[in-house]
Formats: sequence, C-alpha cells, structure tokens
Amino acid sequence: MDRMTQHYIAVATYTAKPDATEQVALLLPQLAAASRAEEGNISYSVARDLEHPNVFTIVEVYQDADAFTAHRESAHFASIGKMQIIPLLESRVVVGYEGDGVIA
Repeated sequence: MDRMTQHYIAVATYTAKPDATEQVALLLPQLAAASRAEEGNISYSVARDLEHPNVFTIVEVYQDADAFTAHRESAHFASIGKMQIIPLLESRVVVGYEGDGVIA
C-alpha cells in the first residue's frame, strides 16, 4: 500500500563559467553518484539547460533537512562540490523546500 511521507527537497541552479562548462558537466555526475549513496538521500538528479548549456539544475530529495545538512557536511561534497565544482561557477543558487509524496 502507498503511504505519504514528508521529505526535504533542494533545488540548486549552477551557472558555470564559460571556460569551465565541460569540466562542471563531468564533475556533477560524480557528485550525484556519491550523493545517491548517502543514507538519507531519496533521489539526486542533474539536468543541463538545452538553451544555456552552462546552466545546470540539480534536484535533491532527502528524508529530512538533517539528511540534507549531513550531505552538505559529507567528505564527497567537500572534495567534489566545494573544492572542484564551486570554484568553476559564475553563480550558485540553492533553495530548500519541505514536501510530501507517495512512497510505493
């Protein structure tokens, strides 16, 4: 039977510097794979804007805000996200949401 559950959603928009777009495109799947393995992660997807290929949208779903905080404090986020990806960005916007959904 399906049940409703509360969760935390983060939507991040990363705009890469023009000369770093392809490097960001290669690093984001690494960050996504490591993040999907986190205990509190429900899903993590990365999309690239078709009209502006240097813009990436990341949609992350966690069991709760604490799980998202743990993600931001993880070793892989520090090494891949903070040290490699973020310096290559022109801008980074992260918005958090509380939501509910159905788990089958």
